[in-house]
Formats: sequence, C-alpha cells, structure tokens
Amino acid sequence: MSVVQKGEKKFGIDPLTGKLLIGPVRVPMPQSRAGRITTGVLLVCGGTLGFLPILGFWMVPLGLLVLSHDLPAVRRKRRRIALWWARRQARKNGADRSAPK
Repeated sequence: MSVVQKGEKKFGIDPLTGKLLIGPVRVPMPQSRAGRITTGVLLVCGGTLGFLPILGFWMVPLGLLVLSHDLPAVRRKRRRIALWWARRQARKNGADRSAPK
C-alpha cells in the first residue's frame, strides 16, 4: 500500500496502476479477472454480514467498486450513481451559495 499524492483521485481504481484508491491509501488488486471478480463477490457477501465483528457494511460498496472494473452492468450502475451524487452535491452547493448571509 502507498499514499496518494496531493491532487490525485481519492476513490476508485487507478487506470494506470490498476490499484484500488481508498482515500489516501492504494491497495493492489489481483491481476486476473477471476481474482478480481472473486474478491468483489467476497467483499459484497462479507458486507451483508456487517453486523458481525470485523466485517462491516462498508465492504458492500467496496466490493461493487471492484466488480465494476470487470462487469459492465455494475460499471453502468456505478456511473449512474456517481453522476446522481455529483448533481446532488452541485445542487446542494449551489443552494448554499445563493442563501443570504
């Protein structure tokens, strides 16, 4: 694992290195497609058991992110959610700026 440089992407998969970016941390992903799919499925399944110690609900979005690297249906859904979130944040920030002080 290594630390992300200032100004770099903070969440997602780095297309140049193939590493998973989670905040300031880079985690290497398996090189094989089967390894990435297995890792993603295990993360999603482990996330559904989030009420148990060590496992957590945080594993579900991380597993979906790993799966989106290889599965087009998951990738499309992730992009739609990312666009929805960006528009929501833009609306929220626009409303905050227009409010009188």
